[in-house]
Amino acid sequence: MEKVLAIEDDPAVQRALRRTFELAGFDITIASDGSSAMDVFRSTSPRVVILDLRLPGRSGQDICREIKRQAPAVPILVLSAAGDVVDKVLLLELGADDYITKPFSPRELVARVRAAFRRINQGPEKRDLYTFDDVEVNFTKMELSKGGKPVPMTRSGWYHAPSY
Repeated sequence: MEKVLAIEDDPAVQRALRRTFELAGFDITIASDGSSAMDVFRSTSPRVVILDLRLPGRSGQDICREIKRQAPAVPILVLSAAGDVVDKVLLLELGADDYITKPFSPRELVARVRAAFRRINQGPEKRDLYTFDDVEVNFTKMELSKGGKPVPMTRSGWYHAPSY
């Protein structure tokens, strides 16, 4: 069972998260304030974190920074009433992997958590190679091919069509 940690101070949202994720087959732990969040994080070793921003004891921004410093591969999904673009950009720049505003759809949140698990369950070699139709992109080697033929690119990676 996949482990999820929700750091949320609102009891009603805590109940909704617990019910939603347990029914979806996840092992969910709730931390109810910013002060205990990192202790709970270290003791439970979750694979995904759902993080509210406005918490008693310590801000969600500080917790996001610390989690990313200690466990950079753990995805953080911010769940917050703050819907301002500046808040979203700041948290994404601090290392959050996704941002969902309240009120939220439980089905959408579960789908986003499942997507995060899919990304972390892929091996590094799979994350760097993407194929669609007859196009293949290898981010490790910085190569692009179409129909099995290399596509010329500049150092910055932008395709430049040959001039005739």
